[in-house]
Amino acid sequence: MTVPLSILDLSPVPSGGGVADALRNTVDLARRAEELGYRRFWVAEHHFATGVAGSAPAVLVGLIAAATRRIRVGSGAVLLGHQTPAAVVEQFGLVDALHPGRIDLGIGRSGRRREEFAARESASARDSASTAGRGPAGWRTVDGLLIPAPFSYAELARSPELAFQESLLQQPGASTPDFAEQVDDIIAFLRGTYRSADGLTAHAVPGEGADLALWILGSSAGQSARLAGKLGLPFAANYHVSPATVLEAVEAYRDAFTPSQVLAEPYVLVSADAVVAPDDATARELAKPYALWVHRIRTAKGAPPYPTPAEADAFPWTEWDRALVADRVETQFVGSPGTVVAGLRVLQRATGADEVLVTTITHGHADRVRSYELLAAAWENG
Repeated sequence: MTVPLSILDLSPVPSGGGVADALRNTVDLARRAEELGYRRFWVAEHHFATGVAGSAPAVLVGLIAAATRRIRVGSGAVLLGHQTPAAVVEQFGLVDALHPGRIDLGIGRSGRRREEFAARESASARDSASTAGRGPAGWRTVDGLLIPAPFSYAELARSPELAFQESLLQQPGASTPDFAEQVDDIIAFLRGTYRSADGLTAHAVPGEGADLALWILGSSAGQSARLAGKLGLPFAANYHVSPATVLEAVEAYRDAFTPSQVLAEPYVLVSADAVVAPDDATARELAKPYALWVHRIRTAKGAPPYPTPAEADAFPWTEWDRALVADRVETQFVGSPGTVVAGLRVLQRATGADEVLVTTITHGHADRVRSYELLAAAWENG
């Protein structure tokens, strides 16, 4: 049986465009996604990125929910390192009050980015050792799915720009609690059972009793995957962010899974980058800027306005530059509807995903809409 398709949108700002147009394009895309039968439409959280307009998921989720009628709308993900559980529950509870039964609250722990990068670097070193001899530079294929060698976050972890930006996203002297504690607090606020260590109660209004679907997102076999399993919550694994560790993330979630009031069995959503066009050559042309965009991000320049294919062609690529982005470029699904559907089905089978979440970025909004149209039709018929 064909598993559902959903969308993750970053509200990309194209080169030569503006934030307002990017946000209008996101709302337009959500309307089209509803018409095309996509199950859910999620938005991401990014900060200090001139090429990404989605910095406030709760606000954008509310705007999209108001512009649509049936499709589920949510965050992929709210970063808990930047705000308190009470604030998150109140924000999403407010949206749920006006659009009950349609809102997904996806949460992630990647708020303390330098700490995250350091943790990933340690995991990368272990994974590199475990994959030695399985292919060129640690790359391998599992059940037809390309699993590249882990990307090293060492340089990003040392970036003074990231440290500065992180300081702007928290109050001076504030520290982020353990992720599991934050998730427990969110659940307690939703259920109306929150109590402090000394017995004081607090009620999130709006938010308490909200019909929110709580998701945990993760990129590795770390705390997020294990916590989602332990709590019996649905889990979103990020192949498009960290293709090297997606299989380990899904395995860790399933190994830790305990049935709950939410789920009797594990439920896995897996994300993928994709660009679809009528033929492979056109799709490759539309996807050209992706490599340059990832390159800018990985050299600590932040996500810039999304380049044109001509701007990507003009970049003086070196062997080092191409190696820097190879894991993301080679795991992007690009081509005709048949080509991309075949690739996504390999991803679904290899991970056992119950749902596939697709993110598509092109310089032109019409090309992005067309990509989703072609994918929806081919997925349904294939």
